[in-house]
Amino acid sequence: MTEPNIHRWIKTECGRAKYQELSARPGAIARMRLLWFVLIAALRDAPLPNPDQHSN
Repeated sequence: MTEPNIHRWIKTECGRAKYQELSARPGAIARMRLLWFVLIAALRDAPLPNPDQHSN
């Protein structure tokens, strides 16, 4: 199963769960909050290693 593209930017399990929660909410304000969350989460998770990449 392939992971969503957003998982390249949001790397923590709690961040991914929060993304799922926020993306399910309807409305313009909810979309703005989702975009804000993705921006902050991507900046915070940038230095972390991607847990989805398997080392060979």
